[in-house]
Amino acid sequence: MAVVEIKTPLDKKTRKKLRAGDHVRISGIIYTARDAAHKRMMEALEKGLPLPMDFADEIIYYVGPCPAKPGEIIGSAGPTTSGRMDIYTPELLDRGLAGMIGKGNRSERVINSMMSNDAVYFACVGGAGALLQDCIKSVEIIAYEDLGTEAIRKIEVEDFPAIVVIDTLGNNLYETERKKFTNKLWI
Repeated sequence: MAVVEIKTPLDKKTRKKLRAGDHVRISGIIYTARDAAHKRMMEALEKGLPLPMDFADEIIYYVGPCPAKPGEIIGSAGPTTSGRMDIYTPELLDRGLAGMIGKGNRSERVINSMMSNDAVYFACVGGAGALLQDCIKSVEIIAYEDLGTEAIRKIEVEDFPAIVVIDTLGNNLYETERKKFTNKLWI
């Protein structure tokens, strides 16, 4: 199986070429944010305040990394469940967010917003955080430092492994692969 090498920022032309099931290696800058950071960003928007960054063509990784051990730049950095961000995601997609990395399925509302905004959803293996941290080359907190592990971080990644789970057309591995597996169970 071929691996697609992609670089960030993730332009629309590249996103539209990706298909559910593609294995990718991401290099460049991505941002981390979890529930608390997403909630705070939405509160800022409600107050008419700017977001801490421009999301155009960027990728958010749903991760709250463990504290770094001595000599490390970041601790274990495995994905968290993406569905917790679904209430906030369409707003960020409308602001240009190109992709998200996490684990677990997304709501119909998020998938529809992804299709409208030509965005992709990548998954990486939960429980592989210690291995994924090795792909992270630099880390900088850019917003909400008081949230600790849930602060927004700008991270530079190299050859970060992921799978396109939902593409810009709405093709969804969580649906198609489940059907294939279920059909084999009952034959």
